[in-house]
Amino acid sequence: MSLSSFGIEITDTLRFFVQLLSKTNFFMKKISALKAAVLFFSGLFLTASLFQCTKQGELADQFDRSFTLTPDSTMFSPFYDSVIVPGADISPDVNDVVKARSVQNIIDEYCGTSGCHGQIVNNLGQLEGPKISPRIHTYEDVMKFVNAGSPETSKLWELITTNDFNKAMPPVNVNHELKTIDKAIIYNWIKNGAKENPSLTDYRPAAINLIVSGCNSGNCHNQATATGVWARSGLIPGITSADTVKFTVTGSTSTYCQLTNKTKMDELWKSYKDSVKKFYADTNANASFRPWKTFGSPTTVQSVRGPLSDYDDIIMDVWYPKGNRTGTTVRYTDPSGKKFYVNNTYLNATSTMITRVDSTLQIMNPHTGVWTTSLQGGMARADGNLSPSEIAIIKGWYFTDPNVPDVWKYGKNGEGIFRYKRTMNLIKK
Repeated sequence: MSLSSFGIEITDTLRFFVQLLSKTNFFMKKISALKAAVLFFSGLFLTASLFQCTKQGELADQFDRSFTLTPDSTMFSPFYDSVIVPGADISPDVNDVVKARSVQNIIDEYCGTSGCHGQIVNNLGQLEGPKISPRIHTYEDVMKFVNAGSPETSKLWELITTNDFNKAMPPVNVNHELKTIDKAIIYNWIKNGAKENPSLTDYRPAAINLIVSGCNSGNCHNQATATGVWARSGLIPGITSADTVKFTVTGSTSTYCQLTNKTKMDELWKSYKDSVKKFYADTNANASFRPWKTFGSPTTVQSVRGPLSDYDDIIMDVWYPKGNRTGTTVRYTDPSGKKFYVNNTYLNATSTMITRVDSTLQIMNPHTGVWTTSLQGGMARADGNLSPSEIAIIKGWYFTDPNVPDVWKYGKNGEGIFRYKRTMNLIKK
């Protein structure tokens, strides 16, 4: 690096500096002209370095801080790393708290350190302000850099994704750069409204993804399996063997049949859902729409599961529990002798979507008023192997979604149909 680039000739500058020092008694008493000259040039060299050595170079040019993934709306992205969900017990039970990687945790780790935007402890053990202002820790602190709902126009998002290394935060260091997953969490949080506490828009995408990915896999709760038993039982005219496949579940004697004709499958499942909804809207006026297909016996090729392939499937399962709309025993025989495996009321249920997931809850049959005593939660164990935090996310969705009717949250009179087995506390509206 040449000092001449600054318009300075070394010999002339040295001569001028020495003359200046010789005329100043104060400096001559403290330091020799030679030492002063050396200090001067050292400072000048450092200044030149600071001006010329920007954060660029061969390695820096290969470092990309931009977010290149497609944002995942199903990722649960809270501000705090511990969230008590709606419906939780007074003293939160094991499935009442979501523990997750949070925005605050990420910011504390990368920005709120004692050497940067976090508090520091002085020699007296007292907390002082940040080494570098402003302090970034609380929700209010972070929101100064966020445009809720718009990551692209938020200063926080710009700082953590910009490739202008002179603006990047945290300062560029390949060993302390935000992981892609951390950027995704921040993006999702801002996109969902940058709320201090999660709401339906946070819970629902994550919960539906957990249910679909856990239950719809393994040839279980999907439309192909549900409609397959109807096809194999001869309930669907025009179906050939080429339209179905049959298999036995590993480690079990249960045999399943799947309808592989996608056109027929979609047509059948839509028709079935429509008939269920119409029948239960008015069981007397719409008696002819009573669903007569069954997922279980007396068919020889069985499927005891109903589809949970998407949000509409899941909501239908919440409104009309499978045990009511398709059972393994005859519930009604019409005047012509035709047998039906369907309850007259969809409220006569001893299990629900939420109790099949959360084993800490008991349910009261909304129709009979009788409490169940057996443990449930089998869907979480058998289908999804869900963690307590994942169960809590599903619970958070269940009790915030307006499409889950109040009767399946709090009963007919709002006094509660769910209670915690440990405390007997009711979940009330």
